[in-house]
Amino acid sequence: MKKDLLKIHQADNVAIALRKLNTGDVVDLDGQAIPIQEEINRGHKVAVQDIKQGENVLKYGFPIGHALQDISAGDHVHTHNLKTNLEGISEYSYEPQDFQLKDFQRNLNFLGYRREDGRVGIRNELWIVPTVGCVNGTAEQIIERFKEEVKNTAIDNIMVLKHNYGCSQLGDDHLNTRTILGDVVKHPNAGGVLILGLGCENNTMTEFIKSLGDYNQQRIKYLVSQEVSDEVAEGVNILKRLYEQMVKDQREEIPLSELKVGLKCGASDGFSGITANPLLGKFTDFLVAQGGTAVLTEVPEMFGAETLLMARAKDKEVFAKTVDLINNFKEYFIEYKQPVYENPSPGNKAGGITTLEDKSLGCTQKAGSATVMDVLKYGDTLQTKGLNLLSAPGNDLVASSALAAAGCQLVLFTTGRGTPFGSFVPTMKISSNSQIYELKPHWIDFNAGSLIEDVTLDNLLEDFINYILAVASGRWVNNENNQFRELAIFKKGVTL
Repeated sequence: MKKDLLKIHQADNVAIALRKLNTGDVVDLDGQAIPIQEEINRGHKVAVQDIKQGENVLKYGFPIGHALQDISAGDHVHTHNLKTNLEGISEYSYEPQDFQLKDFQRNLNFLGYRREDGRVGIRNELWIVPTVGCVNGTAEQIIERFKEEVKNTAIDNIMVLKHNYGCSQLGDDHLNTRTILGDVVKHPNAGGVLILGLGCENNTMTEFIKSLGDYNQQRIKYLVSQEVSDEVAEGVNILKRLYEQMVKDQREEIPLSELKVGLKCGASDGFSGITANPLLGKFTDFLVAQGGTAVLTEVPEMFGAETLLMARAKDKEVFAKTVDLINNFKEYFIEYKQPVYENPSPGNKAGGITTLEDKSLGCTQKAGSATVMDVLKYGDTLQTKGLNLLSAPGNDLVASSALAAAGCQLVLFTTGRGTPFGSFVPTMKISSNSQIYELKPHWIDFNAGSLIEDVTLDNLLEDFINYILAVASGRWVNNENNQFRELAIFKKGVTL
């Protein structure tokens, strides 16, 4: 017999509707008969006991806000009668907890590309990276002519990472653009990169090349369009030289400890924190146990659950960096006179998520139970294995690009309502419900919705591990099949 309600934690005073509930329905929750007082959509919250005005509403065992009015058992609990508890800048104290990971140790490998500097890519792609958006069209022309002259290429993909920055920027925006583009140029998923400039942009080729530090000049080359008579012909010649180097590359056995994955969610619904995000959390713990790396970002969607992450900091230094991560982002909102807790989105609310605490407690489950080993600023690249936190906004394209720029070869992206986009690395979509998986098979790569049907988390984890190993070994995900690849850079200042 299928359940009508799911209560996540024994302390909760709300449960999740597993189907659309109608007025007058009487549903069973562990032997308790609950009369439904109003129509409640699937994924939304139902009060399972009377809740007084001002009393905390509990989900995941934690407060997700307080009741704006008296709520009766069987009532719909949502934006009309529930409000966040969050406000202002918080003070935090170091209260570490000991989290023991299950012994997941396994000897697993994938087929990847070992680069000359020792880093590992899961794709062998040829990229053009513009220093400025003015040459995006030129880059497309170069690729088009290259494909006409070099047919049936034996590499994974050829693309231009278009963006609209690199000029008319000041301060942090200028630095962010140069830093992210530098991270992209040196990403191990690229076997060859042409850096394409215009010649008069703020992000000058001379300074940009200097900012790269040491780099492989056989794999990374550059061209300034204003300095040659035919920039397309010259660009094609450079791509051909890079291609000649890349076709020699071969996949080889790589231990799973070399895999770095980004953790992201978007277009979430009321099931995201119940199915897809816990699956990623379970995988994060598994990957970290193998010596691998996972990165959690979208800082505004940590608000309300940040103390759970702080309790897992490996030491006081990482705790302090986590506090700065959270409060610096809050101060960014305040500096621009914007509400700190203006979240969730309309789509989230339609899917059953009500407050930021509700969203954050679900969102942070992607990080499992692993110790937080380090905290990265925006544009930083990974230095420490294990679970890392990364400063970036919640915006799907910007956050996913930041994860890839940090060195993640793959982004794991959970979604309840569906989204087609992809970053410049494989961006795997994991659905929180079977309905969106069935509706959008050309968007969604893996279904976690079966967790509320007849599949156990441990069994689904095994399928998920095998799927990720296949993707890391060359199997394309849907954003690659659709050629949906984006690079989005964080902008927060003046444009000249």
